Amino acid sequence: MSSPSEIETCEVLRQDQCSILRLLSNDGQNRLTLDRIRRLSLVVRELATEKRPLIITGNQRFFSSGADLNEITSLNSSKALQFARTGQQFMTLIAEFPAPTIAAISGYCMGGGLDLALSCRWRVASRSAVFGHRGAALGLITGWGGTQRLPKTVGFPSALSAFVQAEKFNSDSALAMGLVHEIAADPVAASLMRMQSFK
Repeated sequence: MSSPSEIETCEVLRQDQCSILRLLSNDGQNRLTLDRIRRLSLVVRELATEKRPLIITGNQRFFSSGADLNEITSLNSSKALQFARTGQQFMTLIAEFPAPTIAAISGYCMGGGLDLALSCRWRVASRSAVFGHRGAALGLITGWGGTQRLPKTVGFPSALSAFVQAEKFNSDSALAMGLVHEIAADPVAASLMRMQSFK
C-alpha cells in the first residue's frame, strides 16, 4: 500500500488493535475525486480481508472537503451516473466493512466527506471540526448515500434542515443532533481508546 500512486491518496498505519487510514492530498483538502475514490476503494477492499477495526482520518484542517466541484461541473449525464455509482459503492464498502469503523474528524468535513463519516459506525470530532452539506447552495445534492444515512443518524427534521439550509455547523451542534458520538482533543487517540469497547 505504499506505491507512488497511493502516497497522495492515503497512508495506512497498523496499530496493535486496528488500522488507521489517513487521507492525503497535495493541497491537504482531501477532495474525493473519482480517481481518489477508486484508489481508496482498492485500499479498503484489501484492509477488509484483514478484518481488523479501521479508523479513517484526515489532517488537522480537513477530514475531507468532499467531492471536487470542478470535476462535478464537467460531468455529462452518463459520467454523472458513473460518478454517483462509484461514490455509492465506496461508501457501501465502508458501511459494510467486516470490522468496526470510526471516523476521527478534525477540521472541515463537508459534502462527500460527511457522507464518508456517516458510513462509519462511530464518529469522534475535535473542537475544530466543521460539518455541512453545502450542495443546495450550489444547486447540487449528494448522490453518495448521505440523503439516506443522515436522516437515519440525526432524524428527518435535522437532516432536512442541514440539506436545505446548506449551513455549516460546529462539533457541539453535531454532538447535540447525534451526528457525532463524542468530542475529543485528539480524535485519533480517542478512537483508539473507543476501539477497546468494540471488542
